Amino acid sequence: MRAVAKEDLIDSMTDSQLYSIGAYFCDSNPELVDDVLKQSVAIERDGLARWAKKEKVEESVALQTLITGLAVRFYTALAGNA
Repeated sequence: MRAVAKEDLIDSMTDSQLYSIGAYFCDSNPELVDDVLKQSVAIERDGLARWAKKEKVEESVALQTLITGLAVRFYTALAGNA
């Protein structure tokens, strides 16, 4: 098995849906990036159900916020290395 070059690895990850979601969100809603990141960290810390109850939102909304936050972090981590 051959070692994968760093550039090849990053290129392959930028083809993922998570990367695309993060890129789209950052490009379309730059004013919301900090908020979604803070909310996703809070969801990780508090748990999905507890955070949703505290914020008075459906758990599906909390899950979407969490996934968007993860996607933004994934995108920005890779874009910073590109």
